[in-house]
Amino acid sequence: MTRFAALFALAALPAFASEDIPDQYPQSVLYEKPVQVIPNVWSAIGATAPPTYENAGHNNNLSFIVTGDGVIVVNAGANYALSKALHDEIKAVTDQPVKLVINENGQGHAMLGNNYWTEQGIDVLAHVDAAHEFEEYQTQIFEGMKRYARENAEGTVPTGPTITFEDRHDIDMGDMHIEVLHLGPAHSAGDIQVWLPEQKMVIAGDIAFHERMPPIFADTCTSCWLETWETAFEPLGALYVIPGHGHPTNMDMVRIGTHDYLAYLRGKIGEHLDNGGTLDDAYYVDQTPYAHLDTFEELATKNAGVVFTEMEFE
Repeated sequence: MTRFAALFALAALPAFASEDIPDQYPQSVLYEKPVQVIPNVWSAIGATAPPTYENAGHNNNLSFIVTGDGVIVVNAGANYALSKALHDEIKAVTDQPVKLVINENGQGHAMLGNNYWTEQGIDVLAHVDAAHEFEEYQTQIFEGMKRYARENAEGTVPTGPTITFEDRHDIDMGDMHIEVLHLGPAHSAGDIQVWLPEQKMVIAGDIAFHERMPPIFADTCTSCWLETWETAFEPLGALYVIPGHGHPTNMDMVRIGTHDYLAYLRGKIGEHLDNGGTLDDAYYVDQTPYAHLDTFEELATKNAGVVFTEMEFE
């Protein structure tokens, strides 16, 4: 496939992500039916919104790779019901069995569905830091999910990964060579990227956003995130990017929505600090160039406060 044809194919994918659409696939607990992004790589695109009862917590991307000798799933899902719904969709695509599940980080929508897969004897892989993060916070993550998911939480038992790694984990399965990489600190502890070098496809996880605003956590190092992006993530040379949230796209789009946003916000907070600004005022630095992003109202002021606290003593 030529570069032009590839970009045209991505452009032809559904482009109606909106946090105002509660459910795009009413006949399933999944928010959206999986689509084939490139041959043998599929993704069920989640809502670009906070988790709700209507989206059942499917507000991230649940992807799977059909290798020719089994299926690899990326993200277990936010609960047992979502995991089962994803598995049903996989069975409609291929007779190949699921052989591995990969958690892209330690958050609930990556890991809370793990027990659905482990009950079937399927291993779950995650970065060691993500495993530690989930172990520490799994109770409150689980309780939060139960509040919004209601009956969709039934059957969910918080379960960590069965396999962990530190820097990289290579997989050769069927026709696919797959590199599971921890490129460096980014959005949250143990963020990983699933890189298919022969296809130039990266399932990026939460290092990359473009349709919704990236959330910045209290323990997020934004300068580290930018360094990881510039020295390790973008140099992969990916042609196709499945971000952690939002529709498949290309590196140019996620650079604008993530790298450039982080650099912009750090610049604004830096100016604010240079002018003797306080935390109370930092919440209101101008972020209007990014007001078009979903979850802007929920996250913009919070992000500014976190970055102020991070940069105050840099």
